[in-house]
Amino acid sequence: MSKFTVIRARRLIFALYMSGMMSLMMSGTITLINTGLADGFVVRWGCAFLVAWAVSFPLVIFVAPLAGKLADATIEKISGPDSNT
Repeated sequence: MSKFTVIRARRLIFALYMSGMMSLMMSGTITLINTGLADGFVVRWGCAFLVAWAVSFPLVIFVAPLAGKLADATIEKISGPDSNT
């Protein structure tokens, strides 16, 4: 596998895992807050998760590089441009 292919695959796999974990936790939390542990909670959570994941996966693909650049800029501003650790 070429280096470009590995980098691209890592980016997609990262987006898959990150969006899946965040969607699962956030949809569960919001569903619990809105409806409590009433009958059908798991079904409502599952439906909310699928919608959230469908939205979050493409968003993570496009937003993660920007978030990385913002994090780098913030660290550089905090620690100074000569700090490469």
